[in-house]
Amino acid sequence: MPKAKISALELGGSIELSRRGRSYLGGNRIRLLEAIDRLGSISQAARDVNLSYKAAWDAVDAMNNLAERPLLIRSPGGQGGGGSRLTEHGREVVRLYRLLESGYQRLLTQMQAQMHDFDSLNELLRSITVKTSARNQYRGTVKSVHPGAVNADVVLELGDGLEIFANITKEAVEDLHLKRGREATALIKSSLVLLSPDPSARTSARNRLCGTISEIITGAVNSEVILQLAGTRRLTAIVTNEAVKELQLTTGAACCALIKASHVILAVND
Repeated sequence: MPKAKISALELGGSIELSRRGRSYLGGNRIRLLEAIDRLGSISQAARDVNLSYKAAWDAVDAMNNLAERPLLIRSPGGQGGGGSRLTEHGREVVRLYRLLESGYQRLLTQMQAQMHDFDSLNELLRSITVKTSARNQYRGTVKSVHPGAVNADVVLELGDGLEIFANITKEAVEDLHLKRGREATALIKSSLVLLSPDPSARTSARNRLCGTISEIITGAVNSEVILQLAGTRRLTAIVTNEAVKELQLTTGAACCALIKASHVILAVND
């Protein structure tokens, strides 16, 4: 019996950009931004690119939190219905991405004719992108590092008057080369965020990020509560439905997110 013919390997790939080791922009997010700019609505854009409304908003939050300037502005609803639009910076980011993508595809075409070790190339491409399950990701600059006997307190300045305190080991400080002026990203799992409608409540949590509740998504057991912080940053907390009722959390109400310094993970991208 003749052996089955093995089809030739083809070189393919796509551009995904990261900021400080966190996924920032890729083809799906760019298509979402283009759809928002074209349709003027996140919900319509989500349907256009086959995403759920929640997934689209999560992507928008991630991009705005990591961008140096807002990529998108959302107008509140009203008689005009509200809507969303890209900022000039957002349109420029889309244009530059498409330009980069065009050059990348030309590079792949050239490499196709020259590369023979496809296994090694595949491993290289897989290692480019690092993903995390942490919903809250904030890029900032190290303001100060205060080493102790075992751990160190690191203060990350986010801008717009926001700061995040992290308590990590001295070994981690050395491994990440953390020092004043170094850029880093704070990662906070939404399940580790506590909420308090009382801004003066006393607590041992070092981080107190206050804002306004922009949305509450109720599930079978837990609810997803999204706070609008200073500037364009948003923060997501997962709390029980019972807690939402007991704390009387409602859309538009003031609320503070409480986060222990030991629950903050810092990441850098060398």
